[in-house]
Amino acid sequence: MSVSSSVPARSATFSRPRFAFLVALGVYPLITGLLYLIFPLTDGWMLWQRTLVIVPVMVSIMVWGLIPGVQKYFRAFINPEG
Repeated sequence: MSVSSSVPARSATFSRPRFAFLVALGVYPLITGLLYLIFPLTDGWMLWQRTLVIVPVMVSIMVWGLIPGVQKYFRAFINPEG
């Protein structure tokens, strides 16, 4: 015989502000490092051309590395009980 609890289970809620904060913490050093790497190699290029090189690299790193890492390692922080 099981004892049922009268306390309802609390579900975790996804916190967009916390998630955005953590992603911003990861994006800042990532984009800064990419800029330091790309700028010397693209001396004389227009800004839109440099951006054209940086964006696919940045998006790929975010989609397959940064965002899954944030979701995995900070799950309790971005999904607080409430």
